[in-house]
Amino acid sequence: MYTPSRPEIDHRTMKLIVGVVALTLAPLTSLFTRLSGHLPLASISDSYWQGGTPQSVFIGFLFAIASFLVAYNGRSKGEMALSKVASAAALGVALFPCGCEGHPQIIPGVHYIAATVMFLVLADFCRRFYRRAIAKGYTRAKSRAAVYAACGVFILLSIGVLGFVAVSDKFFGTSLDQRFPTLTFYGEAAALTAFGVSWLMASHVLPWFNRADERFSPLRRENPEDRPAVASQTAST
Repeated sequence: MYTPSRPEIDHRTMKLIVGVVALTLAPLTSLFTRLSGHLPLASISDSYWQGGTPQSVFIGFLFAIASFLVAYNGRSKGEMALSKVASAAALGVALFPCGCEGHPQIIPGVHYIAATVMFLVLADFCRRFYRRAIAKGYTRAKSRAAVYAACGVFILLSIGVLGFVAVSDKFFGTSLDQRFPTLTFYGEAAALTAFGVSWLMASHVLPWFNRADERFSPLRRENPEDRPAVASQTAST
């Protein structure tokens, strides 16, 4: 009979689930909105006001992300604290809907502040994952580091673009999201994709970016120990 090698979920499994959820949030809310016969989403958060399946996916996926982030403690007090902040921010995004398309906000500004905090924390996790991968020193770890760096930059750029869109009417007379109705959606989708890729990478399930002695699979009974990063002169693989 199969018995698990440990009684709790491995943190790499948490990262895998969080990565998959983050990667699928935007496509699924968009798909179910279109299947419901509504216009394309102006933002991912707008799916809250669509009701039905789009709303359920939006809230459910954010609660899933928040649950795994609150369970994740990282490797330092700083990472433990940041994961709790990101978890609370994800709940804030879900529980305090946006003022999209003129809909009322429960507490004005909370949704947008929570989203900004969440993405800033996730960008910082990219930095932490990057430093951890660089410290290992070998080729595949350096490849992971490059992906983490790119993901962190994409998240920060997305925050910058979305922030500019929010105040663009002061520069152009009309808001950019009025000229390009799905601009905010794709900006949020880019940030979520970068978030998802970075955590999927950190789960060590991708064979091209991990050596055999560090590759993880949630379906395997025995997996390599996930040791702290140590600078290595080991030959690259």
